[in-house]
Amino acid sequence: MAKLDIALIQTACGPSPRRNFDKALSLMASAVKKGAKVICTQELFKSRYFCQQESYELFKLAEPVTENSATVKELGAFAKKHKAVIVASLFEKRAEGVYHNTAAVLDADGKYLGKYRKMHIPDDPQFYEKFYFAPGDLGYKVFRTRYADIGVLICWDQWYPEAARLTALMGAQIIFYPTAIGWLPPDKAVYGERQHASWETIQRSHAIANGCYVAAANRVGFEQDPAGKDGIEFWGQSFVADPYGTVIKRASVGKEEVLVVPVDLDVINAKRVQWPFLRDRRIDSYADILKRYADGQE
Repeated sequence: MAKLDIALIQTACGPSPRRNFDKALSLMASAVKKGAKVICTQELFKSRYFCQQESYELFKLAEPVTENSATVKELGAFAKKHKAVIVASLFEKRAEGVYHNTAAVLDADGKYLGKYRKMHIPDDPQFYEKFYFAPGDLGYKVFRTRYADIGVLICWDQWYPEAARLTALMGAQIIFYPTAIGWLPPDKAVYGERQHASWETIQRSHAIANGCYVAAANRVGFEQDPAGKDGIEFWGQSFVADPYGTVIKRASVGKEEVLVVPVDLDVINAKRVQWPFLRDRRIDSYADILKRYADGQE
């Protein structure tokens, strides 16, 4: 399909994983009614953003992510019933003591196509992800779905041009970014506008540099820090950018939304022919990219 509608699910999350899941399924069904063929959830959509604190108890939220795991089977049944591709961000329990921030991909016939494990793991105030997640070890992935070849990266991955480039070079026509990002109350007045602008700009830049669509699904709502001191105000504003970096459609700051956006995959080739960035890459000159810092020292 050259032309199709894709959807981003932007929601607030409560304390019940089952209720969060049911709400997401309801919003996905709404997206299908609006014509969506590929649907992406926000990051860790079944729970509140638990990484605000370091708690061993919260590892109980994790679950296996396999073809036969309960959530994947339920998502597969939905995908098959509605003939929709699903990208779902989950807290994966891989083994005792080994956990990942993972996205599962279901094709439009309900088939489990596989998963992507978040490669870049942050550790910032109230984003204590290194406590919970091991870095991804599956590499960058592209999933050949019924409607499009899609890549999936997750939240902190969106700041790294290398991740977007490698995903695009593997054939991704659309890169989806399930996301959970927002303002810390003490920072919003000083940095808030610039933080959001940076977040959107870097992803639009990935679309331009790689000649592909970029789709970021963020959560909304204020989630209290369990210590009761601060919290995170998730800024929503999920969006889809075309291969020229133009935002086709953007969700609101504070409302739950089903953002359905039309994309035309033929634009990808047209853009890449007009601006042949991939053709003109000097791959013979990039060896230093494999160093931590290219200052002449190892």
